[in-house]
Amino acid sequence: MAYTINKTDGTVVTTITDGTVDNTTSLQLFGKSYSGFGEGLNENLVKLLENAASTSAPSAPLRGELWFDTTTNQIKVYDGTSFKPTGGAKASATQPTSPSAGDLWTDTDDDQLYVYTGTAWQLVGPVYTKGQTLSGWQIETLASAGGNKVVSSMYVGNTRVAILSKETFTPSASQTGFAEIKAGITLNSTLGAVFEGTNTQATFIDTSSTTNSSASLIAGGNFLRADASDTTTGALTIDNDSGVTVGDAQEFSISVSSNDVTLAQASQDKDILFTVNNGGSTKTIMTMDGSTGDITINGNLNITGEYNASTSNISTYDDAFIKVNTGNSEADAGLIVETSDTDDARMFYDVSENKWVAGENATYSTIIRDSDAVSDGNANKDTGFLRTTAAGLLTVTNINLAAVGSAITTSDTASVSVPTIGQVATFGDQWGGSEKTVSTSAPTSGDGSDGDFWFVREA
Repeated sequence: MAYTINKTDGTVVTTITDGTVDNTTSLQLFGKSYSGFGEGLNENLVKLLENAASTSAPSAPLRGELWFDTTTNQIKVYDGTSFKPTGGAKASATQPTSPSAGDLWTDTDDDQLYVYTGTAWQLVGPVYTKGQTLSGWQIETLASAGGNKVVSSMYVGNTRVAILSKETFTPSASQTGFAEIKAGITLNSTLGAVFEGTNTQATFIDTSSTTNSSASLIAGGNFLRADASDTTTGALTIDNDSGVTVGDAQEFSISVSSNDVTLAQASQDKDILFTVNNGGSTKTIMTMDGSTGDITINGNLNITGEYNASTSNISTYDDAFIKVNTGNSEADAGLIVETSDTDDARMFYDVSENKWVAGENATYSTIIRDSDAVSDGNANKDTGFLRTTAAGLLTVTNINLAAVGSAITTSDTASVSVPTIGQVATFGDQWGGSEKTVSTSAPTSGDGSDGDFWFVREA
């Protein structure tokens, strides 16, 4: 009687005639009264034990049948179309050959797991190799006074570089480089880590606010603009000797060299003007002329110190008068010429005498004025210098003459020569005669001869 062989789902696999062997499946199926069925039965059992281990798949598999692929050392199951890996990972230092989609492979060199997509091996994880050590994002829980906080830590080469958190907190346990964790991304303070690169917002500064969030976080509106007029309430220091340059053609500059400060007008023959707001109007009070080198001051020059000329050139002034001592109480004032004397040479107005005086070495005398002249020296002794009247007359008490003029050599009464003192005694020689007598009595007719002088002296 023939056997009908059914599958689990009731589907007929085959019908076996008595005394025959059926090879419809991977196993030998024996009909009734088949001689030598013992060897075939035992071989079937061995195949089941080894899952038909071979380099090639069973030739007549049934869906659900297992096969151990000795080429890849994988257990595979027949899905009705082909043998597929059962899901076990292959561990090896090199990629498995002839993989099927869904196969897993553990790279024993790098300790990484891969899955075969059907076209290539795709890394499942971790993202770093064994030699690179812990690198990439890792989800962690950190304790704090406010409870446990879930954070995402970024590692590079087993060093935590940054922590991503949704809130600000202080870890209960010390975290190297993270004394406090801020909402957002906090960088490891021990690394000097910074954000590099650009993004749409960080490329620009928002100047809409001037309210600083802290002493170290400054609002964009508090930065000085380079493209527009701006104002700063803080002191501006330029720590560079090149200084400041002003003007669309860099006309004006302030610079330093060997601690000397230079204010420069770079445009040829152009001026430097100093202006003030005078009663609401702009007034130029001083001009430095670039073409002539002259300085013009439109107003008074008030100097509280001394004026020191660097050369001995003559100073000239267009003004008709030079006024000194302006605004002070009455004080002696005038001109001093430097000499080797202690007080130099001076000509000044003596306010105590209301007169001009001159002299040197602290010895001064009055400068004679026309109004000080007198013609009567007898009535105005020691009050001024002598000057004749309109008629040419002078009055003095006495006159002492030194040896002036020359001897009288003529009897011409028109001579106005002043004789020497010695000649006065002998001027009578011009009148002839031999007697020049002085006595207390008048001469008699017998005394003397024509031309003689007789001086009668009172007794």
